[in-house]
Amino acid sequence: MSETFNIGLGNNDSEIRKQSESDFIAFWADQAKKLAWFSPWDKTLEWNPPFAKWFEGGLINASYNALDIHQKNKANKPAIIWEAESGESRILTYKDLWIEVQKFANGLKSLGVTKGDRVTIYLPMVPELPISMLACSRIGATHTVVFSGFSSASLRERIEDSKSKIVITSDGGYRRGKIVKLKEIVDEAIQNFDFVKNIIVLERTKEPIQLTSRDILWSDLIKNAPSECEAEKLDGLHPLYILYTSGTTGKPKGVLHGTGGYLTHLYSTFEWAFDIKDSDVFFCTADIGWVTGHSYVVYGPLLHGATEIIYEGAPDYPEASRMWDIIQKHKVSIFYTTPTALRMFMKFGNDIPNSFDLSALRLLGSVGEPINPEVWKWYYEIIGKEKCPVIDTWWQTETGGIMISALPGIETIPLKPGSGTRPIPGVNISIVDEEGKEVPPNTKGYLIIKNPWPGMLLTLWGDDEKYKKAYWSKFQNVYYSGDYAKIDEDGYFWLLGRADDVLKVAGHRIGTAELESCMVSHKDIAESAVCGIPDDLKGEVIIAFAVLKENVKKEYAVLEKEISDKIRNDIGPIATPKQIYFVSKLPKTRSGKIMRRLLKAIANNDSIGDVSTLEDVAAVAEIQNTVQELQKSIKEKNN
Repeated sequence: MSETFNIGLGNNDSEIRKQSESDFIAFWADQAKKLAWFSPWDKTLEWNPPFAKWFEGGLINASYNALDIHQKNKANKPAIIWEAESGESRILTYKDLWIEVQKFANGLKSLGVTKGDRVTIYLPMVPELPISMLACSRIGATHTVVFSGFSSASLRERIEDSKSKIVITSDGGYRRGKIVKLKEIVDEAIQNFDFVKNIIVLERTKEPIQLTSRDILWSDLIKNAPSECEAEKLDGLHPLYILYTSGTTGKPKGVLHGTGGYLTHLYSTFEWAFDIKDSDVFFCTADIGWVTGHSYVVYGPLLHGATEIIYEGAPDYPEASRMWDIIQKHKVSIFYTTPTALRMFMKFGNDIPNSFDLSALRLLGSVGEPINPEVWKWYYEIIGKEKCPVIDTWWQTETGGIMISALPGIETIPLKPGSGTRPIPGVNISIVDEEGKEVPPNTKGYLIIKNPWPGMLLTLWGDDEKYKKAYWSKFQNVYYSGDYAKIDEDGYFWLLGRADDVLKVAGHRIGTAELESCMVSHKDIAESAVCGIPDDLKGEVIIAFAVLKENVKKEYAVLEKEISDKIRNDIGPIATPKQIYFVSKLPKTRSGKIMRRLLKAIANNDSIGDVSTLEDVAAVAEIQNTVQELQKSIKEKNN
């Protein structure tokens, strides 16, 4: 039996679960009615596997639901509190945001942007990013946000696939005090793209830039634009956005999300998971370039008229205390971040967060990957001071919004560190074996979703066949998530990482998440990553990388033995790494994802390829030196 924590916010609405289980289609129809529709839908769901049409015929607009509906009662309430690395800040009320969105929407219309056109947005984390998204949705243009850490080649691929008429960018953005020259990257990316009619350039850094005949400054575009722009009445299935998966394995997939179903899913899950109140200050650390930023930085909070923080910069710059300083300064009550970020904060020690007043916090959340029990407990004890529920949310770019999570907004249940708890109401999630049969409790299997849900992707942009093959071909008429998980005897779900993120050692399949979690449970380890390299005897052997917590004085040889012994004991001898490398940092994308392909390339002495999305390129050089020195030492010893 896992350790449990009986803490909640006192909300219990058992009717929601009952309604969802008796008729999930009628249940979602009731949830959709909480949004502002211009006219009702013809049919709640038309399900022609694997294509779901939610709320077809109903007329709705995302921008209208995020802004217009709040003008009567929340016009002067802060919508966005923006913080920069430098300490620069801005506050936009719901009225401010509404006016700016309408002016920019009119600016887009003046350039010939109409319903159905695609617009690529390549901006840093500044208020103009959500303004751009909401302006597109207001006039029916489909936006595709590209994370501002991507290279010109990655940006080019996405612009070309979406055939975007407009690209919105800035002269640059700030990252760890340095300027990233975004306009230059865009210029390189769109060479020979005649279908790109205009580049809109926000002057963020005031760095000198080259302007061409198709470039127009943001300030010039909106200078004389009217401040009123009526929201387009769009079908519930109208494509709201395309979001490309990272493309670390082949060509990126353009995940296409609609409007009515997606907004319904976000409105419901934001309320259920975060127990949102009018007095809350919500802070999600995700970059808007990723799906968490779309769903729970832009659309989810604004649908509820919430006040939220948007931060431009690295979470530990200019000081390791940056996040706690923001939470203290703005009295943040709900904090939603990644296990990767939490492990980094843990590495800095407890004194830093303990020196800040975090008493306004009442709920903590985790997203992006399975959270280790040790990290969960640190989050709960040190950040939440043992008074805040910690919700561990599972979902994907493709699902649109949260699918598995504790839901303090509607029910109080015991929390188990490391478990996502249970699926949200209105979805049927199961764990199955290779034959698609449900597995017994505490047995690892594939996570599948057995019924359509409102936030699900419509398809992959321009490729229905790939959509069918990627998500619906492994098991007939059910969604295959690509994730491993298990369900315990209490019905709690435990996510075990990607099914394709698996090491195969001597015929045994070992999940990277399971192995990394075991390593991090060692008291001296702050972060870990594992990868496999080819081996003539075993097919693959495990190589591990570990980041130590502050002030650990043990010799590496002692630590290596302790970690290996722990893995043998907790997982089994087959999972023992052939080599453990101790490094000061791991290579991560700016969204906090560990780039295991780089570790694998370094361990194999292969080319490391594109590193444009790395948070800190210096991490690669350090790891390369560490690996080379140790390999040289082992070779000399063997000789």
